[in-house]
Amino acid sequence: MTKLLEYGSTVALLVSGIIHLIPVYGVSGPAALTQLYGIEVVDSNVAILLQHRALLFGILGLLMLLAIALPSIRITVLVAGLLSAASFIVVAMWVGGYNDAISRVIRADALASALLAAGLLTEWHFAYGTR
Repeated sequence: MTKLLEYGSTVALLVSGIIHLIPVYGVSGPAALTQLYGIEVVDSNVAILLQHRALLFGILGLLMLLAIALPSIRITVLVAGLLSAASFIVVAMWVGGYNDAISRVIRADALASALLAAGLLTEWHFAYGTR
């Protein structure tokens, strides 16, 4: 059981890291953003915001993958990833009226949130649990 717990945060970081790397494709421009989010991006200001968002997700995804090899940053990265994924779900539910593409993002972020929360609990247990 302990071995399974040890790998919990690694699996969470790996899967969530991949989920966060998928939107990096959006950096390539409006056509990619349209494909990712099911919206036509015709305003350069919106394109800038969404491309920057894609880049930030890429950075977070890379940090998640890096945290697999660097246990000293795992808790921080797990918290950042969880806040990122969960906050998107909260905003989407608050605003509502989203399309099918955004619904897929919500499902992916729900999976990532569950994994990251489990990984965080695992890391917390090993760092601060029974001694």
